[in-house]
Amino acid sequence: MKIAYFDCFSGISGDMVLGSLIDAGLKVDVLTNLIDELGVSNCSINVKKVKRGGISATKVDVIYPSEEKRAPAAVLTIFDRLNLPESVKNKSKKIFLDIAKVEAKIHKEDISSIHLHELGSLDTIIDIVGSVLGMCEMGIEKVYASPINVGGGKVKTAHGILPVPAPATAELLKEAPIYSSGVEAELTTPTGAAILTGFSPLYGPIPPMKLEKIGYGAGEKNFSSFPNVLRILIGEKETLPCEDQVVVLETNIDDMNPEIYEHVIDLLFKKGALDVFLTPVQMKKSRPGVLLSVVCEEGKEEDLLNVIFTETTTLGIRISKMRRRKLERKIKKLKTSLGEIKVKVSIQNNKIIGGSPEYEDCKKIAIERNLPLKKVYEIVRDEISLLEGKKI
Repeated sequence: MKIAYFDCFSGISGDMVLGSLIDAGLKVDVLTNLIDELGVSNCSINVKKVKRGGISATKVDVIYPSEEKRAPAAVLTIFDRLNLPESVKNKSKKIFLDIAKVEAKIHKEDISSIHLHELGSLDTIIDIVGSVLGMCEMGIEKVYASPINVGGGKVKTAHGILPVPAPATAELLKEAPIYSSGVEAELTTPTGAAILTGFSPLYGPIPPMKLEKIGYGAGEKNFSSFPNVLRILIGEKETLPCEDQVVVLETNIDDMNPEIYEHVIDLLFKKGALDVFLTPVQMKKSRPGVLLSVVCEEGKEEDLLNVIFTETTTLGIRISKMRRRKLERKIKKLKTSLGEIKVKVSIQNNKIIGGSPEYEDCKKIAIERNLPLKKVYEIVRDEISLLEGKKI
C-alpha cells in the first residue's frame, strides 16, 4: 500500500501541500490542466524553487484576477463541472464543505447563504482540488501525519484581526494533535487543516515504510530560526512485528482473606484487563504476601485502579507503561478426527507458527466421546501441528 506522511513541524497550508507533492515528483501539468478545466481567464500557476531555512523547497502560487466572494453552492457547481474522476470531485467537495460548515458555525449563519472570502477564492479551490488530484495521481492510498504546529500570535483576515490558530482552523483541527512552537505567525491555515483532516490521517511518528520519495513545500514566510516547509514522505507501507504499549498495575498485599482474590480477578477481567496474575512474595517482617499484577490497554487503567482500591486492602498501586511485542492471533475452526474444534493460531509473516485448542470445545468432545481431556488435547495438538508453516 502506498502511503504518505505529512511532517507538519512548520504547519500546513494548501500551497504547501501542492508544493510538497510537486517537489516529490508530481508533474506541474496536473495543475496547469486543472486551471484549463476551470476555464478562468488570466489565471495561472507559478512554480519555483526557493530556500526556507537552508532547505530547498518548491513554492506554488496561484495567480488570478480579483474576484467577488462566492457562496458554497457556487463553488460546488465549479467542482461538479470539472472533468475529473468522481472520487476526486467527491473528496474535494467534502473538504470544501468542511470549511464552509465551520465558517457558518463560527459566524452563526446558514451554510446556504454564507459568502466566503479568502476561502471561496480560486487559489483555495485549486489548492483543494489540486491536492486531492495530486494524491490520486501519485497513487497514495493512506495518509499519516505528525502533530501539527499551528503557530501563534494574530493574523489579518477579511474578518479583521484574529488569533492564531484562526477560529476556522481550530474547529477543523478538533481531535487532531496540535501545538505551538511559539513563533508569531499563522503556520496552519484553514485550507491546509481541511485538506489534511479530509484524508482522515493517523497521527503519530513516521510509520514503517519503504521510503521512495521526499518533497518539501515552501510556506510564504522565510524564518531565520527554522525552515518554513511542509515535508512529505511517500513510500510502501512495511509490515513490522506487531507491537503496542500496555499499562501494568502492581500492588503487594499481605493482609487480605485469600478467598477474595477470585472475586477481584473476575471484576478486573470484566473491566477490561488483558491479564491478571498472582505471585507469592515475602514482605517486610518475613510476612508471606501476594503480588497482584494487572495488564491492560492504555485508557483502561482508571477503571481497574478503582476495582483494586475498592475490593482489596491495598493502600497504593504502582503504575508503569511497557512495550509489548505480540504475535498476530486468529480463531479458526479446524476439522479434526474428533470433530470441529475452535483453535487459536499464532501468525508471523502471514504464516501459522503454532496454535492452541479452545478448552470448552475439547471438554465437550471429551465428555461426548468418554475420553480423557488430556488425550483430546494430545490428538488435537498433533493435528494443529500440520498447519504450521502454511499461509493464513
